[in-house]
Amino acid sequence: MENCRANARYLTEILEKTGRFKILSKDVGVPVVAFSLKDKSLGHDEYEISDHLRKFGWVVPAYTMAPDAQNVLLLRVVVREDFSRTLAERLAQNIEQVLQELEAVHAQINTVVKEILITENENDEVGAKENSKKIHDKRRRGRHARHPDSVDKTKGIC
Repeated sequence: MENCRANARYLTEILEKTGRFKILSKDVGVPVVAFSLKDKSLGHDEYEISDHLRKFGWVVPAYTMAPDAQNVLLLRVVVREDFSRTLAERLAQNIEQVLQELEAVHAQINTVVKEILITENENDEVGAKENSKKIHDKRRRGRHARHPDSVDKTKGIC
């Protein structure tokens, strides 16, 4: 169990060094690393990171906290006996790779949206504002379609 805690601390240190995450877990108790994004304005969230990590074979769940803290999204890694320092480094590299991919995708989306807005702004200034809101709403709905904010977490199976 001490080896698991040491590897959890190691993963925590690696994630902290990136400067992108806020560590939410404590060093005592079960060897778990819970963390969330520091900068929420990048256009992606913990759910997208979790989804994209699956292509590397990682199952890192993303979820919201209990009803009193539903606005907090986090990712959670449970460090088991077979989780080595090498795996911790690989997970951190994969997380960084996923973040770079998501940032590139969202940069492309923002470029396209800006081009659309400029074109529509030339045609109709009022209509462009309405379309901008529609595009933003569609993007947000698509990103959060599988993880709505209104999920009732008091019922169901864990």
